Amino acid sequence: MADLLRLLLRVAEKAANVARVCRQEAPLFQLLVQEKTGDDKNKKFVQDFKTLADVVIQEMIRHDVGSQFPEMAAFIHGEESNKFENGLGESVTVTVCRTEEETAALLSTVLDGDHTAASLLARAIHQDPATIDTSTDGLTVPLSPSELGIWIDPIDATSQYIEGREEVLEEGRLSPSGLHCALVLIGVYLRSTGEPVMGVINQPFNHKDPAGGGWRGKHFWGVSCGSINVCSVSRPKDGPESGGRGPSVVLSSSEKQVVKEALTSLCGSDKMVYASGAGYKILCVIQGLADAYVLSEGSTFKWDSCAPHALLRALGGGVVDLSKTLQSNLGPQDHKTELTYHQPYTECKGADRWANHGGLVAYRDCSQLCNVIGCLKGKL
Repeated sequence: MADLLRLLLRVAEKAANVARVCRQEAPLFQLLVQEKTGDDKNKKFVQDFKTLADVVIQEMIRHDVGSQFPEMAAFIHGEESNKFENGLGESVTVTVCRTEEETAALLSTVLDGDHTAASLLARAIHQDPATIDTSTDGLTVPLSPSELGIWIDPIDATSQYIEGREEVLEEGRLSPSGLHCALVLIGVYLRSTGEPVMGVINQPFNHKDPAGGGWRGKHFWGVSCGSINVCSVSRPKDGPESGGRGPSVVLSSSEKQVVKEALTSLCGSDKMVYASGAGYKILCVIQGLADAYVLSEGSTFKWDSCAPHALLRALGGGVVDLSKTLQSNLGPQDHKTELTYHQPYTECKGADRWANHGGLVAYRDCSQLCNVIGCLKGKL
């Protein structure tokens, strides 16, 4: 399983390279945006965009993992459909081919014959990244690839990626929006139980290279399986400074007013912060920049939460279904309320089959989960 983790870190960095290449040329980027429609559209947003970068990254990860671990190939799931429509109205199924030249030829049909753009993308897809220091030597996990499935979110917070606002990340503080909210998420789960056991997060736009001015990324990973809990992020000794008051909570700016009011009474208004992207908000909890992320709507999906959920489990936390937890007689410690990743909601269609319909709470410490659930009980 250390081999799988190393592979996922490598393909996540390749994915980050693709995301960066697609932002380097404005005319190229304009070609890559296509609005989602129908059952694949996220109901939360008026406009929700699918980019060719999303599709290319997803298919690249599917190709690379399936090649090395063929027993996993049929269980690699992603957010995006791999069908893309070019300017002539032709539907093209995007796949990663055997060679860079073949992939470039396929992408050229999507890009209306733009061979330069297609070649740039194909090169990023087929180019191995520089060696990534993973510190995974000696990691042994008693699992077989045939027991596992994968969820991919090729670019989480697509709207922030498209808008492309460059914010400076301050050490020890979360930032509400900007390119750094866009993440590559790869989560591994047990097919039998849906339990998340491994996660890789790549933040392609973490900081600018002082010398060259280009974007540099940062990666995070975690493994949680039985007694094995290992994470690239250190467990914070203490949560964010609370000054003797309640926990800090990160929310979506569109969160319900009743939730904001209830959490204000727990945290104080200065401890409630807002940020873009479900993956980024959970990453803030992983990094200890917030104690919890609360979402009352069913507007996130399995691909948003699977990877960061595994990291939180490795740190002693987790992600629960908010609605189920509020209704549970066993309280916040009921393990049946943890999100799982193996079963769709069969009564729904399209992307909604994989939504986290009950909302969620992501937490790093059980006591903070109890505080949050206690203050929301009876309010929703």
